[in-house]
Amino acid sequence: MIRFGGKGQESDHGQGSVGVRLVDIPVDLADDPRARHYIVDNLRPGTIVHRRIEVLNTTDSTLRVEVYPAAAKITHGSFVGAAGRKRNELSSWTRLRRRTLHVPAHDTLRDTVKIAVPRDAAPGERYAVVWAQVRGDRGGGIALVSRTGIRMYLSVGGHNPPAPNFTARTMTAQRGPGGRAIVRAQIINTGGRALDLSGTLKLASVSGSLSAGPYQVQLGTSLAPHQSEPVLIPVTDEVADGPWRATLELRSGLLVKKFHAKIRFPHTHGMAPAAAVDAEASGGGALKGLVAGILLLGTALLIVANRVRRRHDVSSGAGSAP
Repeated sequence: MIRFGGKGQESDHGQGSVGVRLVDIPVDLADDPRARHYIVDNLRPGTIVHRRIEVLNTTDSTLRVEVYPAAAKITHGSFVGAAGRKRNELSSWTRLRRRTLHVPAHDTLRDTVKIAVPRDAAPGERYAVVWAQVRGDRGGGIALVSRTGIRMYLSVGGHNPPAPNFTARTMTAQRGPGGRAIVRAQIINTGGRALDLSGTLKLASVSGSLSAGPYQVQLGTSLAPHQSEPVLIPVTDEVADGPWRATLELRSGLLVKKFHAKIRFPHTHGMAPAAAVDAEASGGGALKGLVAGILLLGTALLIVANRVRRRHDVSSGAGSAP
């Protein structure tokens, strides 16, 4: 059984479980939600950093937990840890202070992850996993292996990391075999950092006052730079065909963006034509309101100035006929 932890998520083992979580968060990433659960950093070549992790044992006996780094990649919208102990650049730069932990029952032990970036490391983002693994015996010579891990996102570059960014190409309305409505948005990572996408979808009737949602984005979509994958949003209510004004809000870390499209669900099982998407950056509504307010204030000042000028002209006789 394989799971990614980071939030204390656990891997089943007997009458309890083993879990792993990150203890340290870089000060400059304290406001990034991803940095609370994953090892996320941007480092210069030649840099060495340490991150503490904590392994939890909720079983009734002491567990022998193997802790080690392994390769990972982002493919088809998912962050995937390699089978076994396959290595890549980042996992080869990573060491654990203790490779084996004997964690007492209903207790925790801490270990330290050391990442040493070589001086000749090329720029770019790399992925790996720190695994906590427990081996059991099912009998008959069959071994049961359970592991849970913490993702690693490491960007090697210059003074500033590439800015994360993404956009939606299209939005498509569809219905499943049972008539359940689903919205599919095709997302492309246009930035230089990997994305873990979450968000909500809201629907508003184009020709009325009906609204529906918010509906949660189906989780699990990870995108490496330049990758494109669909994000699925199941509509849990029974909704009419439309047309609807769909507003999709997506986030990855601190980056939040909104996308709008006019969609219509098919009456029966099937998929409607893809609809074009209008993008709205986070805070765009407030910016438009600010601009409108400035224009309105400028117009009001112009009207007042004209009135003052007219009164001056009348009092001086400049506006009278000869």
